[in-house]
Amino acid sequence: MIGFLSSQSPETVSEPLRGFRQGLKEFGYVEGENVAIDYRFAQNQVNRLPELTAELIGARPGGNLTGINFFLNELVAKRLELLRELVPTATRVAVLVNPANAEVTESTLRDVEAAARSMGLQIQILKANTSQEINAAFESLVRERPDALFIAPGPFFTARRVQLTQLAARHAVPAIYSLRQSVEVGGLISYGSSLTDAWRQVGVYTGRILKGDKPADLPVVQSSKFELVINHETARMLGLTVPPTLLSTADEVIE
Repeated sequence: MIGFLSSQSPETVSEPLRGFRQGLKEFGYVEGENVAIDYRFAQNQVNRLPELTAELIGARPGGNLTGINFFLNELVAKRLELLRELVPTATRVAVLVNPANAEVTESTLRDVEAAARSMGLQIQILKANTSQEINAAFESLVRERPDALFIAPGPFFTARRVQLTQLAARHAVPAIYSLRQSVEVGGLISYGSSLTDAWRQVGVYTGRILKGDKPADLPVVQSSKFELVINHETARMLGLTVPPTLLSTADEVIE
């Protein structure tokens, strides 16, 4: 039996779960055949994670942890550089953060402000923790008219990716995201770890533990595959010309 806990909703992680099951399969484990998975989803309510964790461990903790660093937060400066490369005339960038996700917000603002200073960019901070607050943030954005938008990483914004990409398109603001899922639904550009590959590594580790390896003997591994995804159609609608260097280095260009 494997306990699976996610802060997001099932539909949001369907593709990464495919990678997780592939990693398990590499060690001979197939869900429903020789292994069962007990799923718990917090539905983007991070405060539910302790309760769901308690349900899964059932007072039988293993005493040791290991896992994968997905590098969602560490790539902030690189994302800002890519946004500037795509919108070279930008001088003012709005940064949308979720104040309820305090740790991610703090690290994002620290890194993006440092990167912005080095690039000579001005930063406008917007905050949202509900769908209504996202709408309000874009109303503020329309009044201030920044040149581009930086969406902080986090499960809430991933869950609201359709709303975010539609508002960005409606108000003609170039925006960068941390995960490809946002670009697949119409977002302009994303850069971050490949969740499918990272979750495949999680599946591999799970398979090793099922085979007898101890978590304490397995070091936390780092995501090794990063992907740049560009929606060329969205760029054209925004009147942007994607530099050939970006097109050539992109892992996927959506037409």
